[in-house]
Amino acid sequence: MRQRIEQLNQNLSRTIVGKGDAIRLVLVAVLSGGHALLEDVPGVGKTLLAKSLARSIDGKFQRIQCTPDLLPTDITGTNIWNPASREFEFLPGPVFANVLLADEINRATPRTQSALLEVMEERQVTVDGVSRTVPSPFFVIATQNPIEYQGTFPLPEAQMDRFTLSLTLGYPTEQEELQMLQRLAEGVTVEDLQPCISLEDVQELRRLCQGVKVEISLQQYILDLVRATRADEEITLGVSPRGTVALQRGAQALAFLEGRDYAIPDDIKFLAPHVLSHRLIPSGGRRAKTIVERLLRSVPIP
Repeated sequence: MRQRIEQLNQNLSRTIVGKGDAIRLVLVAVLSGGHALLEDVPGVGKTLLAKSLARSIDGKFQRIQCTPDLLPTDITGTNIWNPASREFEFLPGPVFANVLLADEINRATPRTQSALLEVMEERQVTVDGVSRTVPSPFFVIATQNPIEYQGTFPLPEAQMDRFTLSLTLGYPTEQEELQMLQRLAEGVTVEDLQPCISLEDVQELRRLCQGVKVEISLQQYILDLVRATRADEEITLGVSPRGTVALQRGAQALAFLEGRDYAIPDDIKFLAPHVLSHRLIPSGGRRAKTIVERLLRSVPIP
């Protein structure tokens, strides 16, 4: 399994240049059984990352371009009348995939955004009273532009809490952008990637991650960080218990990616800004990530 992890990392690096931490965070979200929110400006490779991941795990990829006129049934699917059989048939929506890209999710209306709530948590959709399970593994990568707010609908706290972690790709360095141009000239595309791991392997890797040891002292460290967000005067809404669980599962996945069968404090310190920040509501216009970084400096490390 260790060799397959390396192959997966190398596969993603073929199309995503110089974003080692971002690739690692996405893999943490996948192996911990969660979802990822990418908050970044257009054109930095968010769609490319999602497609490359789906291609690498030999999974089905679907993309939703979120707009204000998008309906919940455009995501989940709907029942349509079949004149030949004279009965309704279910037409599956794009959520019936292994990797789902919800592009510019904050452009969809709250009603449509809520259609993703059930499937992200329960891995099923309910249409006309009938529940249907989506393929497994199921992984959502949602994107939103943090700069452009006109015509958008901010994600509610319940929706943000469904994402295991948030991250940004950011602009490439000059050397990385030059390397991108060179690869473009060489004709390296997503279609050139070969699957290096199966969907069954992903399920097995998730199971192995759950077996990574987290000492009681580290669990207490996680609790101290989370509870500090609930007591901080600069925070209106602190991290929920779902965030506590997400931080431990993320630390287990990161330790596994690093080749360890035990988590260490550095795993938690690296993940905390990505796992906790989007779950906070700061007061007075403060930045959530800055607050989390301050808490990391103040909470004692075991």
